[in-house]
Formats: sequence, structure tokens, C-alpha cells
Amino acid sequence: MPLWLSEADVRASLSLPEVMGAMELALAAFSARDVVQPVRTAIEMRDREFFALMPAYDPGHGLLGAKLVSVVPRNAAKGLHTHLAAISLFDAETGELLAVMDGRWITEIRTAAASAVSVRHLARPDAAVLAILGSGVQARSHVQALPLVREFREVRAWSPTPDHLRQFAAETGAAAVDSAEAAVRDADVVVLATTSVTPAIQSAWVAPGAHVIAIGACRPSQREIDPALVARSRLFVDSKEAALKESGDVIPCGPDHVRAELGDVIAGRAPGRTSSVEVTLFKSLGLAIEDLTAAGLAYRTAKAAGRGIEVAL
Repeated sequence: MPLWLSEADVRASLSLPEVMGAMELALAAFSARDVVQPVRTAIEMRDREFFALMPAYDPGHGLLGAKLVSVVPRNAAKGLHTHLAAISLFDAETGELLAVMDGRWITEIRTAAASAVSVRHLARPDAAVLAILGSGVQARSHVQALPLVREFREVRAWSPTPDHLRQFAAETGAAAVDSAEAAVRDADVVVLATTSVTPAIQSAWVAPGAHVIAIGACRPSQREIDPALVARSRLFVDSKEAALKESGDVIPCGPDHVRAELGDVIAGRAPGRTSSVEVTLFKSLGLAIEDLTAAGLAYRTAKAAGRGIEVAL
């Protein structure tokens, strides 16, 4: 019978270090074309709101399944999560349904884990100042994940919502600053974790040698990065095909501006950072295989620990 895993079950079954290791393997497998994964199918519901299907098949690791995800920014005003998801995991040999689980927290942790992997492979080894733009779920997960790969002596945060920023700073120990520019100036690693669909960062703020991570603005009509910053950066993506179809930050640049997929850098098939002064940019749209890899890990761990509820269909 399929296993039903709640968010609490999933949380108890996954750790950041484990998920980071799993994301390295998943990204490398994806870029080696060992994974069958179409670009997600999205249904636009209302302005900035969509529902998406994200399937993938990884025969090498026995993974088959899909994530269903809804993105509704106005949920925040109701005290609800803006990103909600469910993941169905199937037996890759028989097609039998193995598990249905909460996908919201998997989305949260795998996004931060992939960003940490990008820092490991693209940021300068001596990166010491982290800037976070945003104060929500992803800002918190990134503050937890990125220090696992670099020793930051300073973490700065800015948010367009002052009350949220104060709470975020109190909970994480980040230094709250008055503007996005104040956070970004001279930072070594910059994370864009806002819901902005217009540029939240300007090229002039970004110091030579910085590594920038952009995790929002995942539709063709949306941008979160100053086009001048994209143009001057050494640009890396999780999926080149997806970035050229879904990302309003990447589409205008064309395919030649994308240096490589992160998975190719991880596997040594493509160079990453080539100097201490160039700006590297990782545009992360999120991959179905990231979700399924984390879901497979959660399923195996939960089953061994006796977590979850078996449900007859």
C-alpha cells in the first residue's frame, strides 16, 4: 500500500547535509542526460499565480514521479504558504504508487540545498559576507544552508516588509539593513529570495568577485535581476532548456550567454569560476528531479523508521 507522509514526517526524514549531497548527484545526473524530464507544464490562474506539473524519471536511481505545485503570492496575506505542493513517488520498475507526500518543505529545503551547492562550486573560497534579500521561507532556509559550505563572518538582510525583517533578524542573527543596496554592497554571496517580478538588485551594487543566486521570477514575463548584471555575469543555470523557456531574466540574453548547467560544473564537464574578480550568477528555477531525489530519500528513511500512514487506494 502507498505510504502517506505529512510535512512532519518529511521533516523528520531529511537533513540539510543529506539533501545537499543528494542535490549534487541529481544535478550532475540531469546535466549528463541520465534523467528524463520535460520542462514543467504551468497553468496560469491569475496574475502571478500558477499551477504546475513537474514529472521526472531517473532510471539509474530508480526514481519516477511528479510534483504538483501551486504558487499563490496573495496567500501570504491570509497567513498561508505561497508555495504548496504534493509529490507522488512511483516504483520505476512496476509503475506502482509508493508514496504521496507533502512537497512544500521539500521545495524549501532542496532549493536552499541547490543554492548551497552553487556556492560550493562557484563562489570564491574566501567568501565571508552573505547578503539575503527577503525575509520569508526561502530566506530562512538559505541562512541555514549556505554557512554549511562557507564560513561567513557577516550576514546582512533586507526585506521590503520591515516587520518581517525585524523578526527574521531576531530569529537568525542576521544584521537588518535599511535598503537592498546596503545589503548587497561589498557582499561576497548574494541571495535574491524575494517575490519581486521586477529587478530587486542593480548591477552597480554588486562587487567584483561576488556570487549571486536568484531563485524567484520563474515565468517569462518576470524579472528579478538588473539586465546589466545578467550581461556582466558568468551565468549558470540548473536547466538550460527551462531557463530559455521560463526565465524572463535569461530569455533576452539568448543561449550563448549561458555558460553551463550547474550539473556540468559539479561533474567537471564545464568550468565554473575562472577568476577571483568575475561575477558568477546562478539562476535557479528548480527541477523535478531535485524534488524526486529528495522525496526518494524521505521515503526510504521514513519507511525504515516506521513513519507515515499506509493508505489503500
